[in-house]
Amino acid sequence: MSRNFLSGPIPLWIGENLHELKILTMRLNRFTGSVPVQICYLRKIHLLDLSMNHLSGGIPSCLRNFTAMMERNLITRQIERQRKISVEGSNFDIYDFNVLVMWKGNDYVFWNPDVLLSSIDLSSNNLTGAIPNQIGYLLGLVSLNLSRNNFDGEIPSEIGNLSLLEFLDLSRNNLSGSIPSTLSNIDRLGVLDLSNNNLSGRIPWGRQLQTFDASSFEGNNDLCGEQLNKSCPGDKTQKPKEAAIDGEEENSILYGGFYMSLGVGFFVGFWGLLGSILIWQPWRIAYMTFLNRLIDYILLMVELNIANRLLKR
Repeated sequence: MSRNFLSGPIPLWIGENLHELKILTMRLNRFTGSVPVQICYLRKIHLLDLSMNHLSGGIPSCLRNFTAMMERNLITRQIERQRKISVEGSNFDIYDFNVLVMWKGNDYVFWNPDVLLSSIDLSSNNLTGAIPNQIGYLLGLVSLNLSRNNFDGEIPSEIGNLSLLEFLDLSRNNLSGSIPSTLSNIDRLGVLDLSNNNLSGRIPWGRQLQTFDASSFEGNNDLCGEQLNKSCPGDKTQKPKEAAIDGEEENSILYGGFYMSLGVGFFVGFWGLLGSILIWQPWRIAYMTFLNRLIDYILLMVELNIANRLLKR
């Protein structure tokens, strides 16, 4: 039902009666009102797209009823278009089916998309309230887009349980608090957009989060980290310590060089003089004569001092 001019509230009978429904796309319409709780009756739903409407209110806190999205299915990348029409009639067991899906920011036509991915897209509405932590139970979810709404509160840490998630867009909301460190546990995450919120604190360190650039986090004035090239308050207290350590290293190097030069100078001067005396005989004789005269002079002065003291008595 996407790309029409449908208006009014989403019909309740969709959830009450269509229990076998796997794909529901109602994007680019003029639906108003809230997302009905009856949507949670669609236990077999794989793809739910209500984006680009005028929906308001919060997300129903019954997402755990989407049991099909809780299954960790292997994602098939080779989906073939199958169609078989004979002269006798059509074979209805093999059908020709496609759906237009917003995937990683672009429109794609998928064949048998229920086999390909599990996705929730509620972007570009007027939805409010907190993101329910029950989203963390949808372990088969591959794409989650809640951007361009008015969601507030913190990002649920349970989102880190979605190990198959490849696309996460929570941008342009009023989300606050810190980015949960559990996001670094999602190894398959290829697209992440948390920009233009009210997030604060340090961007968590993780093998996956380090692969995203500033565009994934910009527009959060109180957010800091390497990706934004912005130091955190805790980094300021560490820098003086690092500077002090660097100063101590420089002083130790300076003193080490000074003492080494003293040792080398003493060695060269001492052995230069002593070596010359030992090698050249005239110097050695002169040196010994000087020592003998010095000793005689010292003994004479001592004897004179003793004699003077005796005379004074």
